[in-house]
Amino acid sequence: MFQDALGGRSRESREGRRAPPRAPSSASLWRRLVVVEAKMAAQAAAAAQAAAAQAAQAEAADSWYLALLGFAEHFRTSSPPKIRLCVHCLQAVFPFKPPQRIEARTHLQLGSVLYHHTKNSEQARSHLEKAWLISQQIPQFEDVKFEAASLLSELYCQENSVDAAKPLLRKAIQISQQTPYWHCRLLFQLAQLHTLEKDLVSACDLLGVGAEYARVVGSEYTRALFLLSKGMLLLMERKLQEVHPLLTLCGQIVENWQGNPIQKESLRVFFLVLQVTHYLDAGQVKSVKPCLKQLQQCIQTISTLHDDEILPSNPADLFHWLPKEHMCVLVYLVTVMHSMQAGYLEKAQKYTDKALMQLEKLKMLDCSPILSSFQVILLEHIIMCRLVTGHKATALQEISQVCQLCQQSPRLFSNHAAQLHTLLGLYCVSVNCMDNAEAQFTTALRLTNHQELWAFIVTNLASVYIREGNRHQELYSLLERINPDHSFPVSSHCLRAAAFYVRGLFSFFQGRYNEAKRFLRETLKMSNAEDLNRLTACSLVLLGHIFYVLGNHRESNNMVVPAMQLASKIPDMSVQLWSSALLRDLNKACGNAMDAHEAAQMHQNFSQQLLQDHIEACSLPEHNLITWTDGPPPVQFQAQNGPNTSLASLL
Repeated sequence: MFQDALGGRSRESREGRRAPPRAPSSASLWRRLVVVEAKMAAQAAAAAQAAAAQAAQAEAADSWYLALLGFAEHFRTSSPPKIRLCVHCLQAVFPFKPPQRIEARTHLQLGSVLYHHTKNSEQARSHLEKAWLISQQIPQFEDVKFEAASLLSELYCQENSVDAAKPLLRKAIQISQQTPYWHCRLLFQLAQLHTLEKDLVSACDLLGVGAEYARVVGSEYTRALFLLSKGMLLLMERKLQEVHPLLTLCGQIVENWQGNPIQKESLRVFFLVLQVTHYLDAGQVKSVKPCLKQLQQCIQTISTLHDDEILPSNPADLFHWLPKEHMCVLVYLVTVMHSMQAGYLEKAQKYTDKALMQLEKLKMLDCSPILSSFQVILLEHIIMCRLVTGHKATALQEISQVCQLCQQSPRLFSNHAAQLHTLLGLYCVSVNCMDNAEAQFTTALRLTNHQELWAFIVTNLASVYIREGNRHQELYSLLERINPDHSFPVSSHCLRAAAFYVRGLFSFFQGRYNEAKRFLRETLKMSNAEDLNRLTACSLVLLGHIFYVLGNHRESNNMVVPAMQLASKIPDMSVQLWSSALLRDLNKACGNAMDAHEAAQMHQNFSQQLLQDHIEACSLPEHNLITWTDGPPPVQFQAQNGPNTSLASLL
């Protein structure tokens, strides 16, 4: 339009002076008006036709795109899903040469479908990389851009291309600071990646950054999530001086935050789980009871609350720690851990059964890796219970079940290989295969860098050397490394008490009875302080044995009777067997024929139960697991011709 006006003025200056135009007649003026109106009508009609055509074209474009999306979603949600047809529908978008927004979103959708539902990681990666590249060129397109970055980094990690995932996440974090939800989510994701790489320092730094960012954007809820996650990692690193003030701050934030009741209670569960596991790691079974009771009450409160669909006003609050169902399993799990340490094995069995039943239901609908981790940890604890209660065959089958779960997930095996070999070592001790027990414990020591597990393994390996009786040099070396009197390597109250017991056991076998009594009384003092019932029972029966050898029958009886009562309450079959043998001999020595006969009958019953279970366990094909000390768990087991282990220790 501006060009036309300029052209007109320029033309007048070239023509110079001209005669004024002659006035038109009324007829000619009418004809001109008709012509102008006709031209205007034609132009209007043409414009209307063009607008209608453009609208129709846009509507058609929307129609084909929406139709293809609808078909793709229909095929994806079919039962069973028809992923190939879903992918075809999404691929059909590209020949239409759609706008960049549709193109980027379609690449993201294709990448997501291929990543989650197929093994075609190469195509999934290609589509996600295109979505990430295109979306960065489009303003106000954060959801597609950052979801592409998040998924693509997950895929890189799955392909063991961590070096590609980290810079991608760092860039996405850098450009997402104006988008609180995605900035927090990407910080969590990169922190998790560092955690999986065992780089807990970097992970803690990122969680600290996230906590400060959440504070700045006014999200105390997500700030608490960041801080609690950091506290969890600090506990893993055993940085207790940093953990205590952090948990104190978290407790204040959780109590002061007023928001969605389920979110508030989930924060309390997270906080209490950290407190309970901290106490249990320290072996403080009695001290943890108030926190554990609060945790159990809290999960009951959550189970009565209904999820509401009201989204929080702050986008940074759009997170949750765990689904309610997962939290229930976790509370069962920490309850089992407590019951196992305290020696309430029937209670541990009850809660394990509940948790495993819940897990089976969840795993039918949810393939989250955390469920498999919960299952493995539950099985690890119940296996130890079985070995104590005299159910070795069942324990061996459950060890095999853990092997099968680990075969399905290399990461799960990497995280639990040391525990698995430790359990096999404990099983070998229970069936008197001491050479295999030593091999299993040695393998476990090679695979772990966890201080508490290391101390637990060394304590059990020392007991193997004591029973073998000819490994003095190795035994002295081990005992020096777990000396409870001088700089014990871990802060666990329970493990330190166990180290005193092992010292007492060694002194007993050496015939140094006064020294043995000193160590065992220290064990009793520590065990009674924290309700460590099994250590108490073991210490009492060994003290009873020492007094019997020294000829002090009255004092021996004062030790063995409560040991038997406590062992029956746990129940601990080995201590019951030992106690009944001592009671038989004590009553014989004191001339109590009836009591001696009753004790002898009890001893015979325990012996028969243990012998039958021993034979059953050693006859299982899974018994060959005791020879596995390298690489991933074996897939198949050869059947045994019969038990090949000594039964002398059971009789």
